[in-house]
Amino acid sequence: MKRIFEYLAILLLCASTVVLVALQLHIYGWILWGIGMTSLLLCKREFSKNILLLYLSIAVFGFTPINTDISSFHIVTMGAALFLALGIPYSISRFIYKDHLVRFRFHHGRGWYKSEVMYIGLTLIVTYFLLPFYLQNTGAYANWNVDPGISMLSRLFIGTMGLGIWDELFFINTVFVIFQRFLRFFWANLFQGILFSSFLYELGFTGWGFVMIFFFALIQGWVFKKTDSLLYVITIHVALDAVLFLSLIHAHHPDWMPLFFM
Repeated sequence: MKRIFEYLAILLLCASTVVLVALQLHIYGWILWGIGMTSLLLCKREFSKNILLLYLSIAVFGFTPINTDISSFHIVTMGAALFLALGIPYSISRFIYKDHLVRFRFHHGRGWYKSEVMYIGLTLIVTYFLLPFYLQNTGAYANWNVDPGISMLSRLFIGTMGLGIWDELFFINTVFVIFQRFLRFFWANLFQGILFSSFLYELGFTGWGFVMIFFFALIQGWVFKKTDSLLYVITIHVALDAVLFLSLIHAHHPDWMPLFFM
């Protein structure tokens, strides 16, 4: 019976994230979040105390304006919120639970195989053709401001890269790892993909972007399981974000950087 409530708690966590973060329906989102928190009381203690960490992080998202604003105030406030959302599971796991469930395994103790290096190249090629098409087709590029000037472009670059790194630290290295402690790989990866794509949908990947992000999240979870290297999945994401940065500049100012066909 407790197993049923455990799945219910995770389903409610995912549902509250979709409603609260992606759809921005705060009243319904908080209701789902509250029901989910209550359902943890009916689960095993080990399960409840770890899934609680994710509920707390999602609550931080609920109070945070998640968008692509690169003003100084928003960079500080959103940056602090993301740091808190990541720091809560890590700190509680390490210093209170002392189980070190959340830890940052940047390297797996070996060099990258040629196939792994080639995969990064393949990611760049696919992204080169897919991202500009998506941004133009949906008009999602308008969710980012790309103003002239070294200062604004530097902010956009740092924000894009920094958020990509944070995505892997939180959704793959934290959410996925916690889920995988209690679920089979398929389900753990599926649920982290829902949280991953919900966050990035609200950030700016609107239209059919959530489908693209969802499959990317699933692939990242699979790659992390195979390589056990946080550095590797971060490298993949940063490579993708480099193309995103250039695609955004091209979409807003096509004469500046004619690198794409769209």
